[in-house]
Amino acid sequence: MSKSGFVSILGRPNSGKSTLLNRLVGEKISIVTDKPQTTRRVVRGIVTRPEGQIIFLDTPGIHKPIHRMNERMMKSVRSAMADVDLMLLIVDSSAAFGRGDEFALELLNSLSTKKILLLNKIDQIAKKELLPIMDRYSRLASFEEIVPISALTGENVEEAVRQVFLHLLEGPMFFPTDQITDQPERAIAAEMIREKLIILTEEEMPYSTAVVIDRFEEGEKLHRIFASIFVERDSQKAIVIGKGGQKLKEIGTEARKDLEGFFGRKIFLELHVKVRKNWRDDEETLKSLGLGE
Repeated sequence: MSKSGFVSILGRPNSGKSTLLNRLVGEKISIVTDKPQTTRRVVRGIVTRPEGQIIFLDTPGIHKPIHRMNERMMKSVRSAMADVDLMLLIVDSSAAFGRGDEFALELLNSLSTKKILLLNKIDQIAKKELLPIMDRYSRLASFEEIVPISALTGENVEEAVRQVFLHLLEGPMFFPTDQITDQPERAIAAEMIREKLIILTEEEMPYSTAVVIDRFEEGEKLHRIFASIFVERDSQKAIVIGKGGQKLKEIGTEARKDLEGFFGRKIFLELHVKVRKNWRDDEETLKSLGLGE
């Protein structure tokens, strides 16, 4: 009988959780930017191998919440920690250890679930720097294994998968062998648009923007997607639209390319920018984004 289980990928913002998930499933299902708190909800990625099936849960970065949205994000992190078979703590080994790392360890140490530590971004540091990092973490928490990896280059990622299977029990296949995620297509489309929005707008924009799919019309040769971009202020709306509408057009063009690659067909994409003040503390908006109760 093959092995199977649910495995949470946990860590601070920008530690490489989404990059790792995408590499594991072999396709981009979780958006990636260099901005903290890009991931706002749990994204499931399904990896099926001869050994069995792993359902990975990519989670928002562990942080202290300041808005109701952040509280929802951290609630989803705690939920993803509660009923899983194994937890992977992914750490940016190129960054200095700090209070945020202590907070992450406190969360993990509060549970008895087995844990594996992944020291990520080893392509950015000298190998001799790894031993002191491994020693520090082994003294602060109990890990089944410590695996240095580079989610970006793929170095040692297969070893991490091997270790995950070693610590899972025998179990059934939860999903068809060719399925890589259980995300609804609307959610994937919204996230792909938001990724381009984050990358192509100013530094202040990522935290105060959101994308909602208003209509998703599936066709045999063409999908028609109509989406709203929420911002909190008129000045932010002007930034997203840009002079003569050029920035919004650029966001749409780049998002459409990724959408066509993912869905394997032509995409008609229409974007509108709407001001909704303080949406990060608005229950209805958070629910429409999948961040509600």
